[in-house]
Amino acid sequence: MTYVDAISWDMLNPFIMPIKVLEPHTDRLGHTNNTTYLNWMEEVSWRHIDPLGMSWAAHEKLGKAMAITRTEVDYLAASHADDELYIGTWITACDGRLQSSRHFQIFRPADGKTIVRANSHYACIDMKSGKPTRMPKEFVEAHRKAMEAHGLTPAPD
Repeated sequence: MTYVDAISWDMLNPFIMPIKVLEPHTDRLGHTNNTTYLNWMEEVSWRHIDPLGMSWAAHEKLGKAMAITRTEVDYLAASHADDELYIGTWITACDGRLQSSRHFQIFRPADGKTIVRANSHYACIDMKSGKPTRMPKEFVEAHRKAMEAHGLTPAPD
């Protein structure tokens, strides 16, 4: 078992990205800036879905994208420059038509604290018009594959 395996994750089998907090990530208070956490959430999301068949090239080919419609963030503790963190993420819902959701947990192994918990909600949009549209089957399959890997049951068709 690795140290990452021993982390108390919120759900099974997270997709994990290590993070090193750098000085430019911090704000005037010396804490990691809230926009930095959002950037990390976006980065881990792309890293998670890319190998599932939802690369940027696939988005461009299909002309569809999952756009964030809402993000809820709970800042539970501060992190600082030189902290070693791990961000875990899970796709937690997909209706197979328009919407999906993702959960995030940022954890600091040095003291065993969860720093951030967040949930983002997405809607599939047409990349040209920006209007909501039905998810391509490739997106639905990728979401289902991820949910099953996380021990979650996708919604039926």
